[in-house]
Amino acid sequence: MAKPAPRPRDAELTRRGILDAAIAEFSEKGLSGGRVDEIAARTQTTKRMIYYYFGSKEQLFAAVLEEMYGGIRAAEAGLRLDDLAPDEALRRLVETTFDYHAEHPEFVRLVSVENIHAAAHIAHSPTLRGRNDAVIGLLRGLLARGEAAGLFRPGIDPLDLHILVNGSCFHRVANRHTLGAIFGVDLSAPERTASQRQMIAEAVLRYVSA
Repeated sequence: MAKPAPRPRDAELTRRGILDAAIAEFSEKGLSGGRVDEIAARTQTTKRMIYYYFGSKEQLFAAVLEEMYGGIRAAEAGLRLDDLAPDEALRRLVETTFDYHAEHPEFVRLVSVENIHAAAHIAHSPTLRGRNDAVIGLLRGLLARGEAAGLFRPGIDPLDLHILVNGSCFHRVANRHTLGAIFGVDLSAPERTASQRQMIAEAVLRYVSA
């Protein structure tokens, strides 16, 4: 007799548990070092169940990336930036980006892993492409509002601005261990985190300033 399909609520809880375990496993050990057996052990499920939901280890890793990118895009989408003046909105966006990276070092590690694999999993994900296009549209609109208000200089490429914002926030998390060892500082210390958060926001606003 065939085993009945999981009920929708049970299926969602199982899928959520597998994703959470996979985020931990892949962020700690990478795609090559991460093991489906370990993910199954973390969730008290089976490899067969993981493959039932995700198909393969590579597809599970792609789902993990979609989950993590979805988190930062959701944080941006919930900011209601149109209710703020353009410069205040841009500051809020930078601070939110900074906070997401600081609070989710596993996101930074997973993106670093994907870059080692030459973006092989992101390249085949239409979901990821669409979600990340959204932030460029958000920045494009912000820049247009700021330029119209005489606050931002013209001609700024939204992708370049995205790289500036994310690069600064990403670098301090991705390299916190080497920077800490070389310079003898704790980049996670609250006072340094607050100072760098303000520094990056001010640097971005000065870059776009008219």
